[in-house]
Amino acid sequence: MPNLSIKPLHDQPDIRNALSEMLVETVANGGSVSFMHPLSSDDARAFWKDSLAAAARDERIVLGAFDGTELIGTVTLLLALPPNQPHRAEIAKMMTRVAHRKRGVATALMRAAERLAIERGRTLLVLDTAVDEGASPLYERLGFQLSGIIPDYALKPHGGLTGTMIYWKRIGAAAAA
Repeated sequence: MPNLSIKPLHDQPDIRNALSEMLVETVANGGSVSFMHPLSSDDARAFWKDSLAAAARDERIVLGAFDGTELIGTVTLLLALPPNQPHRAEIAKMMTRVAHRKRGVATALMRAAERLAIERGRTLLVLDTAVDEGASPLYERLGFQLSGIIPDYALKPHGGLTGTMIYWKRIGAAAAA
């Protein structure tokens, strides 16, 4: 995408609204991102308000992918982990607007999140994705290794259980070793 730019997001009304619209759209289209359909705009805005407040405290980084001025994708890098895990970060809430999927947005977001994790001294990334309609092909193309599958881990947004696939990737100095 020629106009694609990626940058950390901060809590501003227009950003919170765009993230909320994306979350509602993702859940409505079956995305397993911790919420059930129908997801209200108010609940989505409350989630992003809390998430962006955590970013302001340096507990996470919420990245946004923009096509010009339009927010079309996001991923969160969770940094605030227990004291015995200062070497790792977790990927969460990977979403791309439906109209912009299959154009490299998610790949660009994941690469940016990995760079930021390395800059913060992290050597291990972990993530999970739903077995049903998850993003495992993307993560495997980016070098993540499947640890295993937990069956019946969560409800799908429209009902019914799905398993989750747990992935990891060594990054930075650990990847070179």
